[in-house]
This record gives sequence, structure tokens and C-alpha cells, in this order.
Amino acid sequence: QVQLVESGGGLVQAGDSLRLSCAASGRTFSNYAMGWFRQAPGKEREFVAAISWGGGSTYYADSVKGRFTISRDNAKNTLYLQMNSLKPVDTAVYYCAANQHTYDTGSYYHPRGYDYWGQGTQVTVST
Repeated sequence: QVQLVESGGGLVQAGDSLRLSCAASGRTFSNYAMGWFRQAPGKEREFVAAISWGGGSTYYADSVKGRFTISRDNAKNTLYLQMNSLKPVDTAVYYCAANQHTYDTGSYYHPRGYDYWGQGTQVTVST
């Protein structure tokens, strides 16, 4: 089991920045690829970004490429999502998730590819 706890969400204005954190506990954090997903009201959960177990490879949704940066610190068992130039369309609950299928990069893009989820943190971007 891996326990994940997100933090860092909040209410910001368009153009502002936020950094989300996801603290992991339980099994060895570096055994997992990690991802960020988000879900807006009335919409399906969508992929935002993912990172390989060692941090050497990153993957992004087109909608956030160039604005968001995913990173991890395996020594601190923590995943991050730096979000810059935020837009109102980025408003959603953001979830971090752990994926034990580290060599199946195709699974990084889909919620069903992940084995453990945090409870989510709300990000609201106002105009």
C-alpha cells in the first residue's frame, strides 16, 4: 500500500503560479511512476503529467505543456507539480497517483493505469 496526501491547492488569479505537493508513505516511493490528474465538475478525470520512477522522463498533456512542470524528490518521498501561468480552465481538483507498471509508459496517461490515489486538492483560478 502507498498512502498519498496532496497539498498546496488554493484560490489564485489568472496568470499566477502554484506548486502542488504529494507526500507518499508506505511502500518504497521510488518503485512507482507517479502522475497528476485533475477533475473539474461534471467532467471526467484527465491526465495532467507523469514522471518515471527515477525522474528522468516526464510526460505532459498538451493543455499544460510549457506551463506545468512535474518533478519528484525520492529522498523526501514527495512529488511536485509546479503550475505557472494558470488559467481559469485549470480549475479542478488535482490528484496525485502512483503507478507500479513503471515500464508501461502507455499506462501513464490513463487513470486505470494507477494503483493508488490521494484525496485531491482544489485549485481554483479566477479571472
